[in-house]
Amino acid sequence: MSSALFSQIRIVLVNTTHPGNIGAAARAMKNMGLAQLVLVEPKQFPDEEAVWRAGHADDVLEQALCCQSLSEAIDGCALVIGTSARERKIPWPLMNPREAAAQVQQQLVNAPKQPIALVFGREDRGLTNDELHQCHLHLNIPTNPEYSSLNLAAAVQVVCYELRMTILGDQLPTVSQSSSELEQAALAASMRDWDVPIAGPAMLEHFYQHLEQSLIAIEFLEPNAQRQVMTRFRRLFHRARMDEMEVQMCRGMLKRIDQLVQKINP
Repeated sequence: MSSALFSQIRIVLVNTTHPGNIGAAARAMKNMGLAQLVLVEPKQFPDEEAVWRAGHADDVLEQALCCQSLSEAIDGCALVIGTSARERKIPWPLMNPREAAAQVQQQLVNAPKQPIALVFGREDRGLTNDELHQCHLHLNIPTNPEYSSLNLAAAVQVVCYELRMTILGDQLPTVSQSSSELEQAALAASMRDWDVPIAGPAMLEHFYQHLEQSLIAIEFLEPNAQRQVMTRFRRLFHRARMDEMEVQMCRGMLKRIDQLVQKINP
């Protein structure tokens, strides 16, 4: 059962510079039972150094999928978690790897057939703000503040380890549940028989574009604050975890607003 759940998880590496890091990440994945590697515009791949660093995980490299953009890499995913080391001007739901693993497990219970993506950025500067905006949640690995630099493959190893230990829950020591954990469990139970699939990244992206256009049309958005306001709207709707019908309802509402604006300003 656990292997089937692991097969729904994608590890996405964006613009990886060093092929050795790709190989080491593949090895870290296989150590923890994951096999779905997706590469977004790697600088150098395939490459012999990647194969050498992969050890006996060359099968993970052989079936790795290369994409031209992050949106392509996360297409169809019900949950996207991006790694972030930066402090953001607008706060975003930020978790440590163990908390992120709990979110992944919850999603697997609620929708076991819908893919999940964990996204890792460039070695030198991580993910851009635009890329982070495509993620529902952000993950940060707490490190020693005196030396916080973490190798890409090491970051993948930490996250994959927490995923494995959480999904194979019987291997974890018993701990008392906090109130927040009980709330998460209640939410998982309430959504277990949800009647409509959770909206995927592509559907949400179209909704955000439509929302921005409509807000501009009614002069709600001010040019100087447009990006910050839209970032907050993204955070709001990502937190709501809308299903496909709810997104369609919102877009239907926006279409009606567009029609009324067109009547007022033909």
